Amino acid sequence: MHSGRAPAPAPAAPLRVFILDDHEVVRRGVRDLLEAEPDIVVAGEAATAREALARVPAVRPHVAVLDVRLGEGGSGDHAGVEVCRELRARMPELACLMLTSFDDDEALFDAIMAGAAGYVLKRIDGSDLVTAVRLVASGESLLDPRATARVMARLRTPQPEPEPAPFSAELERLSPRELEILELIGEGLTNRQIAERLFLAEKTIKNRVSSILAKLGVGRRVQAALLAGRLKEQQAPRR
Repeated sequence: MHSGRAPAPAPAAPLRVFILDDHEVVRRGVRDLLEAEPDIVVAGEAATAREALARVPAVRPHVAVLDVRLGEGGSGDHAGVEVCRELRARMPELACLMLTSFDDDEALFDAIMAGAAGYVLKRIDGSDLVTAVRLVASGESLLDPRATARVMARLRTPQPEPEPAPFSAELERLSPRELEILELIGEGLTNRQIAERLFLAEKTIKNRVSSILAKLGVGRRVQAALLAGRLKEQQAPRR
């Protein structure tokens, strides 16, 4: 999901990357691919969640490429997502790019809510993976639009019984204008488009969006968009 703004400046060369994958062949392949680029260096790697959590803070990478599923947790485990959540809590500036062999909507949703900057399948072309690393390092988000659409569709599926609205306390902190902006974020509008819709300066919208993210306790715009989608669907029956 692109914000419509110019991307943040990429970190000064070299761009430091950490790799977490429980398959040595995959780690070696990703390492060789990235280190073939003159401006990228692999600062470290790990085969387990425990190793990653110990090593990443020590080497301070700009980007962590994390395998979603790790053998240590069983085939159905999203251990890599938990690593993302923990690393983002310790290092908010770290961009996590989730890498997986599976087209898994549940893992995608979990990764978004854990603060991942991107989510790509291992069948991605090598050049596209390099581009993805650079993109998330620049501060952008990279999520497959088709996969994101499936997650949103799942959230819109009616539940057998109504559930209490999540994040109600956080939403109560938002002003009417912020709720309006949140709804437009949920529609996929960029800051510039929201500014044009509401006849406000783009800088004003940028500041408002930062305030909304802080009040909701989320770190990325795409997380707010998912929450906006949930809110809209929960309110729909009452309208």
